[in-house]
Amino acid sequence: MSTQGERRANGIDLLRTLGGGRYDPAKAAETMVREHGALGSFAVDHVLGNLWSRPQLSRRDRSLIVVAFLATLGAGEELVSHVRGALNHGVTRDEIREVVLQVAGYAGFPMAMQASRLVDKAFNAVDRVERQPDRTEAVAKDDPLRWTEASGVLRTLFAGRMSSDPVAAREALVEALGGVGELAFDFAFGELWARAELSRRDRSLVTVAILAMLARADELAVHVPGALNHGVTTDEVEEVMVQLTVYGGFPRAVEGMRAARAAFAKYVPPVAGDRDA
Repeated sequence: MSTQGERRANGIDLLRTLGGGRYDPAKAAETMVREHGALGSFAVDHVLGNLWSRPQLSRRDRSLIVVAFLATLGAGEELVSHVRGALNHGVTRDEIREVVLQVAGYAGFPMAMQASRLVDKAFNAVDRVERQPDRTEAVAKDDPLRWTEASGVLRTLFAGRMSSDPVAAREALVEALGGVGELAFDFAFGELWARAELSRRDRSLVTVAILAMLARADELAVHVPGALNHGVTTDEVEEVMVQLTVYGGFPRAVEGMRAARAAFAKYVPPVAGDRDA
């Protein structure tokens, strides 16, 4: 149990870490309440002082999934603010950009392109510049390399319960999903998931967050077990849904929690030697 005073103190402390010294957190809380009334007080006391202060996820991980939520949702000003907060919570710029790439695969390129522009806006504000330096393009891969890397990703995602033969693994996905399976294997798994700039544990956490925001229960049935195989705990998966209550609303969070618990009930932990490195 907590008191109102404790929640307000926690909320002010969250404003301190999110702001990284850019503003006085107590005055920021007062301004939020003064300008937004009940909405502002709930934002400080409930969103920051209650939800963000829960111990099941670190502030760094909460920032990671909130960036994923807001990029998927297409939230402009809120995304810029939380990108800056994520930096202050220890998420790197490369990791933030990888979240945007994951959004491209799971929520679509239009949302990711918009998010990329907003991320740059946040970085520009931090750096006090007009534009970010030019970026390097993705590593060029021919199909044999993409297929090999996709096969490796799928073996970790499914804890070894996939063919180790890249051609056979690809054929199985193509047989199930046709052209969608081709692109999923070649691009989603052979390109996005194979990138080293975000750990597979974090990439799974982000993917679960995106799918929960999109209310994709059928895909959560696949990616929640995959997240567990990548080292995300059941408590952390459930906490994604708890975080979703304020960023996507209770209906999405309820559906996400139901999907997660259904996946837990069917989950078969890998036996020794099943999970590839």
